[in-house]
Amino acid sequence: MKAAIRLNYGDPSAIKVTSWPRPIPQPHEVLIKVHATTVNRTDCGVLQGKPYVFRFFVGWPRPRFPVLGTDFAGVVEEIGANVTKFNLGDRVWGFDDNGLPSQAEYLVYGEGKNISLIPEGITFAQAAASAEAAHYAVNFMRHARLPGKADVLVNGGTGGIGSALIQLLKANGIKVTATAPSEHLEKVYTLAADRVWDFEKESFLNMDRKFDVIFDAVGKSTFRKCSKLLKPKGQYLSSELGDGIENIYLPLLTKLKGGKRVIFPLPNNIRGSMKVIQEMLKTGTFKPLIDSEFLLDEAALAYQYVLSGKKIGNVILNCV
Repeated sequence: MKAAIRLNYGDPSAIKVTSWPRPIPQPHEVLIKVHATTVNRTDCGVLQGKPYVFRFFVGWPRPRFPVLGTDFAGVVEEIGANVTKFNLGDRVWGFDDNGLPSQAEYLVYGEGKNISLIPEGITFAQAAASAEAAHYAVNFMRHARLPGKADVLVNGGTGGIGSALIQLLKANGIKVTATAPSEHLEKVYTLAADRVWDFEKESFLNMDRKFDVIFDAVGKSTFRKCSKLLKPKGQYLSSELGDGIENIYLPLLTKLKGGKRVIFPLPNNIRGSMKVIQEMLKTGTFKPLIDSEFLLDEAALAYQYVLSGKKIGNVILNCV
């Protein structure tokens, strides 16, 4: 089979799409014909081994899996002798933020891991795009303390996390202001945001408005800068560790101080996140934002594009 691999941490130039041994499912595993996966921010961390602490989760001193990937959507082609949850031909999707060898034509995955059936009417690309970023968006919601009739700001409404977060917040009846570049304002409105701020015309920090919660879905601001936009008991959550990993220690310091808080949404419970998104996909209340699609042979180009910071939503890698 073909697979996108790299043997050491590095930039996209380290990626090679080459022939790789087709995996064989163990008794509790399924063999999946991968149709689509994404190239996302987590994938870029797995590729580069950055931040360095990430290597203790994805492999040190070298990557645990030469084959890249974190999510997948495909079809069950073979089942292990003891598999009971899935059948041949099942359309499935899944995700693991510590990396899994999914940017390939085939993948084996345990039936008890983060894997579920794709809802009827959802394409492989849509399913793959509902994994990584959507999980982090659900995780944001899980950690925030959202008061009734909350007024919330999402910094980065066109990103994979931000676009998913807007939909999750609106599904819960929460008032949302989101930031976006000029060319994508209408796209964010279609996600049901109540207000969209064009950050290319003026910094969102100049808003004359106070929020209960600020979600920095792109990790490009700081609590110090955003504090003036928070209500007295407001909360700031970021998708990144922050300068000097400040978002790790500020939650404790701000809790002790009282008033405005920093909450770091340590990601967990992937299966729980998938269940939330799966139900929303079924009801049509969630639709992942997709930027573009690449072929498996173009994996290095896809990574270059994601690392350029120009993408919106999700970037798909088609493996068939």
